[in-house]
Amino acid sequence: HDTLREIAARHLRGESEGHTLTPTALVHEAWLRLVQQRDAAFSDRTHFLAIVSRLMRRVLLDHARRTRADKRTA
Repeated sequence: HDTLREIAARHLRGESEGHTLTPTALVHEAWLRLVQQRDAAFSDRTHFLAIVSRLMRRVLLDHARRTRADKRTA
């Protein structure tokens, strides 16, 4: 879990200030997406961490899209 939080923190460092997601929340969101994938198979720990890292990036992208969409409709 600590390794996943470190990866999440790294991803969040590239985001703008005032971001509403915390590293823990990002880990949880990525985990929820991971467990929804029925055919997920990992060859080793490195492969698992790479997949989770990619999912975290997608969570951040989706979050940014949602935030921008909310601003357009307001």
